[in-house]
Amino acid sequence: MIISASFLKIQKETDKILKLDEYTDYMHYDVMDGNFTESKTPSLIGFKVNKPKDVHLMVTEIKKYVDEYCQINPDFITFHIECADDVLDIINYIKKKGSKVGIALNPETSVDKLIPYLKDIDLVLVMSVHPGKGGQTFIDITDKIDLLDKFRYENDLNYLIEVDGGVNDETIKKLKKADMVVSGSYITDSHNYQAQIEKLRGAIDE
Repeated sequence: MIISASFLKIQKETDKILKLDEYTDYMHYDVMDGNFTESKTPSLIGFKVNKPKDVHLMVTEIKKYVDEYCQINPDFITFHIECADDVLDIINYIKKKGSKVGIALNPETSVDKLIPYLKDIDLVLVMSVHPGKGGQTFIDITDKIDLLDKFRYENDLNYLIEVDGGVNDETIKKLKKADMVVSGSYITDSHNYQAQIEKLRGAIDE
């Protein structure tokens, strides 16, 4: 299981961000524009981290933010299907920038909306909270994970399944078919990031 750590709640504390970067697999950039979400994040491109970058765009002007965040050479840039008028156009735009492409879907959005694009992308981000703020309660989306896992097996596809929202050492036990999880508050509310990440890894193996 790949752990992608969100630093949303510590975005103004550089020393803590660098500590998080030591122990996680990926650094998860939560990018919010104040339109698709209630909150707006400041630009995060100035952080110099060593781990691969997992950029999650919760924005309506997708290309504008792709242009900004491609400057940090992210491994993944993920956009919300709810915000895209021309999904294939956005997929191709991100690929031309040199990043792998992910599509995110909100808890109430059906997996059916993704089916036409699954052969063209590298990652599906299943939201288990509503986007916009950290520390929310986990929404059970295991049915979506099952569908996505079954579809990629039956169609010989290789996209990763990522889950974001309310992930802790209990909820992660429901996510064994996922490849990657985003955890924020569970890790960053602690004084020992390494221990929290190890608890996540241990829980998935129980």
